[in-house]
Order: sequence, then structure tokens, then C-alpha cells
Amino acid sequence: MTTSELTLPQDQAPVPVVHRPRRRVMGAGKQLHAGPLTYVVLVVFALVSLAPLVWTAIAASRTNTRLAQTPPPLWFGGNLFKNLQTAWDQAGMGTAMFNSTVVAGTITIGTVLFSTLAGFAFAKLKFRFSSTLLLLTIGTMMIPPQLAVVPLYLWMADLHWSNHLQTVILPTLVSAFGTFFMRQYLVQALPTELIEAARVDGASSLRVVWHVVFPAARPAMAVLGLLTFVMAWNDFLWPIIALNQQNPTVQVALNSLGTGYIPDQSVIMAGALLGTLPLLIAFLLFGKQIVGGIMQGAVKG
Repeated sequence: MTTSELTLPQDQAPVPVVHRPRRRVMGAGKQLHAGPLTYVVLVVFALVSLAPLVWTAIAASRTNTRLAQTPPPLWFGGNLFKNLQTAWDQAGMGTAMFNSTVVAGTITIGTVLFSTLAGFAFAKLKFRFSSTLLLLTIGTMMIPPQLAVVPLYLWMADLHWSNHLQTVILPTLVSAFGTFFMRQYLVQALPTELIEAARVDGASSLRVVWHVVFPAARPAMAVLGLLTFVMAWNDFLWPIIALNQQNPTVQVALNSLGTGYIPDQSVIMAGALLGTLPLLIAFLLFGKQIVGGIMQGAVKG
């Protein structure tokens, strides 16, 4: 029987083939562009965010008498550098800047390092009571830090560490939030197969951490480092208790400004501006790398 002799049954008719034109996906291959409303909203948010910093600079450039007048000044004056010099001399900002850099830098390095190691252990290593230990670690974040001030100060006094920088550094060298943050990131960002492959190749635990865990955790480490540095630099409660004016951090030094019957608000604002400048410089220098790390982590995730 040839192909031409093949016939369909009487109750079955050939199904016609319909060729439909392909639809082009809307916006495929095109870059999305923001509209005018988007720029308006972004400009408004930027102005609102910069308003406190701008007002601090304006107040630091005026005199205390002008700040007390109504309406308040809305533009810069000519006393900015004079007030900055006064604040620098009165508060001893040179020593305070150095101490804050040491304290914030050490706390940041320690928190990022220990939190990454602990987060990796909770995320990828199997050991007894891991869930219980993680729950206890998270539970410590529910305890107000003010409750630990008195026993912590007594402990530091017994060690004869009062008015020393290690009194401020050691209690905050490990962060429960940082451990939980890194654990949540590494659960998704670090494949278990990658660790097993490194083990098969003969890598030790230290090499696995250095060559596998740290590269995978780099975006989260950058974010945690930025948050930790800002929090350590701006910390006031524990440093004002543990340190004195002879060995202060920036926030402790600023507490000595504006003393007297009539506090000089312009000098206080100048000191606040001096204490904020290192954070702005750090973000300007490393902000691109931090944002790039965040975007890299988002793309890989």
C-alpha cells in the first residue's frame, strides 16, 4: 500500500494547521527609562534626606545669637571655619577621632569576621544542638542593652580596664544580628556542592573558608561592615559610661561641647559636623564597592 492510498476514516477529518505570527514581548531588548514623576520623587527624597546635614552645616556657620533669632537662617554664614576650630580645640577632636577610628574599625573587622564564621557554621555545618544555639543567639537580641550596663561595667572594673578602649571594643566584638544576617545569606548564596567539591579536592577547613566561604559571602560582608561601622562610630551609651574626657571617642567628646550657662549651639553643630564627616568620606570612598557588592549578590541570588 502506497502513501497515496492511505485515507483517513470517514469520521475523522484532517485538522488544519494554523500558523500564528509570533508576538514580540513588550519591552524585550529595550532598557527601561524612568519617567518625570520618578525623578520628582527621587529629588524630594534626596532633599529630605540631606536636610538635616545641610541644616547642621548652616548652623555651624552662624553665631549663637543669629541661631536664636526668628526666622532662623536658611543660608550659610561666614563663621564655619572659626566654629570648627573652636569645636576641635574644646572637645579634643584629634584624640577622639583617632580613638573612634580604632574602636569602630576593630569592631567592624571583628564583627564581620566572627559573624561570617558563625553564620557559615549555622548555615552549612551539621553539629549537635545547632538549632538550639541559633535560637539562643537570636534570643539575645531581645534583651535591652541597658540591662547589661551595670554588670558589664563591674566586670570591666574588676579587669582594671576602665577608661581604656578595650572596654568599648570587646563587649561588641561579636554581634548576634551579624551572625543571623550572615547565616540567612549563606544558606542561599553558598551551594553545599561547592563545599563538598572543595573537600574532595583535599582542601582543609581553613582553605574552604578562605577560598569558598569568604568570596561567596563578600556582598553580605560589605553590607554588614558598613552597618557595623556606622553603629560603632555613633555609639554613645556605653562609651560615655566606660570612658572619660581624657580618652574619649567622638560621641563622648561632643558631650563636652556647649557647656556653660548659655550653650553655644553653633559650636555644638560644628562639632556634630566634624563627627559626621568621616562617615561621609568613608561612604564616598567605599560606597561604590558596597553598592556593587549588593548588586552582585542580588544577581547571583
